[in-house]
Amino acid sequence: MMQYPQSPLTGRMMSQPLLISSLIKHADRYYGDTEVVSRRVEGDMHRYTYRDCHQRARKLANALKHLGVAMGDRVATLAWNGYRHLEAYYAVSGSGAVLHTVNPRLHPEQIAYIANHAEDQYLFFDLNFLPVIEAIAPLAKTIKGYVMMCDRDRMPVDSKVANLLCYEDLIASSSDQFDWPLFDENSASSLCYTSGTTGNPKGALYSHRSTMLHSYASALPDALNVSARDVVLPVVPMFHVNAWGLPYSVMLTGAKLVFPGPALDGKSIYELFEQEGVTFSAGVPTVWLGLLTYTAQNNLKFSTFRRTVIGGSACPPAMMKTFRHDYGVEVVHAWGMTEMSPLGTCCTLTGKHAHLSDDEKQARLEKQGRAIFGVDMKIVDDDGQELAWDGKTYGNLLVKGPWVIEAYFKNEGGNVLQDGWFPTGDVAVIDAEGYMQITDRSKDVIKSGGEWIGSIDLENIAVAHPAVLQAACIGIAHPKWDERPLLVVVKKPGMEITKAELLKFYEGKIAKWWTPDDVVFTDSLPLGATGKILKNKIREAYRDYKLPTA
Repeated sequence: MMQYPQSPLTGRMMSQPLLISSLIKHADRYYGDTEVVSRRVEGDMHRYTYRDCHQRARKLANALKHLGVAMGDRVATLAWNGYRHLEAYYAVSGSGAVLHTVNPRLHPEQIAYIANHAEDQYLFFDLNFLPVIEAIAPLAKTIKGYVMMCDRDRMPVDSKVANLLCYEDLIASSSDQFDWPLFDENSASSLCYTSGTTGNPKGALYSHRSTMLHSYASALPDALNVSARDVVLPVVPMFHVNAWGLPYSVMLTGAKLVFPGPALDGKSIYELFEQEGVTFSAGVPTVWLGLLTYTAQNNLKFSTFRRTVIGGSACPPAMMKTFRHDYGVEVVHAWGMTEMSPLGTCCTLTGKHAHLSDDEKQARLEKQGRAIFGVDMKIVDDDGQELAWDGKTYGNLLVKGPWVIEAYFKNEGGNVLQDGWFPTGDVAVIDAEGYMQITDRSKDVIKSGGEWIGSIDLENIAVAHPAVLQAACIGIAHPKWDERPLLVVVKKPGMEITKAELLKFYEGKIAKWWTPDDVVFTDSLPLGATGKILKNKIREAYRDYKLPTA
């Protein structure tokens, strides 16, 4: 870690480390009666308060101590969004251990690899993941015990998993008298693995300091804009970059918290929104696609839902317009990545944009937005030379800041920084006002005749057609132009569209030479563990595809 010179004159302020435990203490003291509502894996609803959460987190911290979990030890979770998972967030990190959230959508062999690489000591899991635990237990080399997050009567009578413990037994047998320890704020707090890199998954190891600074910044009005007046439902899973930091920022601000559990279909989400008076949510586009389909089919509106942050992958402009015009819901387009904790930019307008037309405002809101304070960014060419912020020049996007990694856990991949900046792997443009727009992943960009074609632009236009549900654009080898775009499309149920009709839809919206050479209709697109379309799988499926000749 870089060392900086210190002035001979230091400020006369209290020296208090920035620790995650301070968030739950604050929520208990000042928002103690605020509700945490969870739809449990068992199917019923659970309600309690921040004060109850704090009490049970202290009990869990004592239980971890009795299990022999020491400072710096990794404790894994394999769980949906719920109150027990929230307790683990604070008990593990607050006691000085490291919370390792594992994505249950991964293959068991991938989970076992990650658990071994992290050297997890214990693994907490929701009861519906018992088959996954039984599959990975023989492969996990360091895990001493597995804690099933359920009541005693839900525990299996006969299980293949050795040292299987009951979560509620641990809580019941532990004292709620626990003093959160003080330690260096640069101590590791949580560990998230990313599959967005090449090779095996790599771990981003966050610190208490980085998490606390990210929590402050993400709650700002031009970021997630979370306050005690909000009812927040994180659709983004707690195993996906710590639910974009929401389990921390809601404690910081005192917002009511609603957890959806495993039920992320449109009907279940809508019912929870209406039942609990949700005002704010966050998630990836694929989840919102299901919600909007359900509301449209049933002619429904939202009573309280007013704002959502969409990230993980680019939000189609058509989805943004539907939310705003049909439902009165503001969409904040955000961008970040696991290596950034994850928030980097949010797209909101400034005061000087008030006079703009709706179309001009929309053009800005479709971008990923401006950097929130704490993050700096730039675009560079392949030689590392910084490029102009003119909204036209494409470049490789680099970032830095106090919640951006300087290296992966265990130094996997070696020195990843480029002159002190983290290379994101994204290709972007930045305009004169600082609004950044992702045009592609560097591995996904289509290079045709020495020029770049942005696949995201082509996909966004396709899904704006009323008959298109999903679209992915990939580059196909071409003897003359190196690569040309192929559009792979999923039609909406009951809708029909031809290749010619869809290609005509592009006329006047892009440069003519950007128009896809061909369109393929398919029943579904492959999705990754976080809901992103897997273009590598699509490229593999169409590797030998022959484009039509003129």
